Amino acid sequence: MTAESHESLESLPGWGSALDSVVVYARGAVCRRLARGSVPPGGRVRVTGLPRSLDPGSLRVRVLGESGRRVTGARVEVAAEPPGAGAPDGLRDEVERLTEACAAVRGRRDRQLGLIEEIGALRPVPPARRREDPHRRTAADAWLALADFVDERLTGLHARLAELEEAVREAEHRLALAADRLARASTDAPPPHVDTTVCAVLTLDGAGGPDAEVELEYGVPGAVWVPTYRLSHRQDDDSGRLLLRASVAQRTGEDWTGVRLALATADPGRRADLPRLRSVRIGRGQPTPAPSGWREPPAGLRDLFAGYDAAGPAPAPAGIPLAVGAASGAVPPPPPPPPPPPTGVPVAGGYGAAPAAFHGMPPAPGGPGGPVPAPAAPGRALPPPPSPSSAPVTGPPRPGDAELDYAGLVLCGPDEQGGRRGRLFPGASFDPVAGEYRRRAEAVAALPLPGHAVRPRESAGSFDHRFDAAARVDVPSDGTWHTVTVGEIPVGLRTEYLCAPSVEQTVYATLILSNATDQALLAGPVEVTVDGDFLLTAALPTLAPGGVRRMGLGPAEAVRVTRRTRLRESTAGLRSTTTVLDHEVHVELANRLARPVTVEVRERVPVTSDPDVRIEEKADWTAPEAGAGSEPHVPGTRVWRLDLPAGATAALDGGYEIRIPAGKELTGGNRRS
Repeated sequence: MTAESHESLESLPGWGSALDSVVVYARGAVCRRLARGSVPPGGRVRVTGLPRSLDPGSLRVRVLGESGRRVTGARVEVAAEPPGAGAPDGLRDEVERLTEACAAVRGRRDRQLGLIEEIGALRPVPPARRREDPHRRTAADAWLALADFVDERLTGLHARLAELEEAVREAEHRLALAADRLARASTDAPPPHVDTTVCAVLTLDGAGGPDAEVELEYGVPGAVWVPTYRLSHRQDDDSGRLLLRASVAQRTGEDWTGVRLALATADPGRRADLPRLRSVRIGRGQPTPAPSGWREPPAGLRDLFAGYDAAGPAPAPAGIPLAVGAASGAVPPPPPPPPPPPTGVPVAGGYGAAPAAFHGMPPAPGGPGGPVPAPAAPGRALPPPPSPSSAPVTGPPRPGDAELDYAGLVLCGPDEQGGRRGRLFPGASFDPVAGEYRRRAEAVAALPLPGHAVRPRESAGSFDHRFDAAARVDVPSDGTWHTVTVGEIPVGLRTEYLCAPSVEQTVYATLILSNATDQALLAGPVEVTVDGDFLLTAALPTLAPGGVRRMGLGPAEAVRVTRRTRLRESTAGLRSTTTVLDHEVHVELANRLARPVTVEVRERVPVTSDPDVRIEEKADWTAPEAGAGSEPHVPGTRVWRLDLPAGATAALDGGYEIRIPAGKELTGGNRRS
């Protein structure tokens, strides 16, 4: 941004804005800000407070109320200036101070290790003995004195080393804690070395009062959420409360303080525009109308740079060698000017992107509006000619979003090669640093999920849902999970007891949840509280509107079950050609609770695909219901359902007969339970 544009930006009256509501999607969020102020005569105002990570293409502005004004222009601008004399960043300064202190302690520890190594290397060195010298006695007292000195000195040095090691561990621990606090701190803070202001420059038009209120809507990355639940249940009645909560993490660069929060499962980046079908007509060819805002390049565009080309190339900077084959000190001749583009081809008003350059297609070299190959330097090979298959695309240009963003176009200078000189082309992003902020914000998508949590886009299936929080919430921009309360969901609850005594002679308590609302309950963890005491955290599956699901609560010790079986093998038929395996099942139930209970006993009957084997049941059990939304069961499952009064017992008798030919036998033997 130039100084002139920065000065004009600062001269505009500024409106402060406040974040009012946020809609968190599966990835990303849409924020809405409110701003109010007096409209100057020119109608241009500057709304501040926008985050660095926002998507500039998602900005939408509208005037609230019946003020008679409307928004005719809105752009995102970035201004940077040196920081003022405000309060320093406490956490960052603390980390820097502890880093220096930790480095100083490590230095003292390293010097102490050097002293220990130096003292430990002390050894007695006898003088050199000449050949004519007689043998000398070893000075044992001196050797012992040196050893005592080394031991005494090393003892003191090692004691000091232990103190320094403890100081290093303590300093590193304090530094790690400070660094963790800094990493978890909110990102809604200005950079330490420069103050960056992201604002929206609005143009208001129309007759209205001196004051106006506008609503700004923009999208930001770096926000995710997963649903969680809390279920409160009382054993005395078949009622309960299911509280929908959400774990929300965001690193958008702005704290959400006192905002109206909504949670959605949709993907904001999914295309929602309808396909446009062109009409096909039989008859005379009619010229396709050119898009609005496009015209031919102005006449005389080639002559605009004639004087610049005649002056020759700029002098080469010192230190750059000439091309191979060029004479020493010789100045190469100026390159020939590029040929003018053919007339009659509509190009952008002021910029000449070729029609083939739109929608990702490269322009044909030398084609209408396309770049002309630059002349090769002396001693260099010419580029290969284009392939014959790359024919230029005819017809009117079809601009994309970048070409239609007139305020983001850049005028190419005289040093540009080909047909780009003096024309407008899409320039760089409005804020090169914003890409780094968005990449940091998108790191929250890699956060580990809480236990039993499922991404909302996975559990929602083919439908999208939205949940609005009942009260305003606070979510700081620190990139960690925060639990917010969304609201209470009315669900139907009833308690049932389930057992499969052929597998395990234990009765389990279960809750039957029925969703009577018009919204689905997404899969996620649910904290179950029974009679005010926390029981367990279970996984709630996705519950569609009108759906019913069973959720286990663990073993019920007060309801007992016992199962006994009996097998009798006999023959039947005139010549005893059929073996009959008669299985009898006896199940006893006992309710030791002070209230009646409903118990479902599950048994399994064998199934066969052999036409010579017949299975005949002799019990009052029933097959489980099958259909959409029902619980899946294995083939051959049979169910007993009975209401057991308080303190009562019950006995269930059932069985089945397996009839097989006498010459055959079941795999593994006939006498099995």
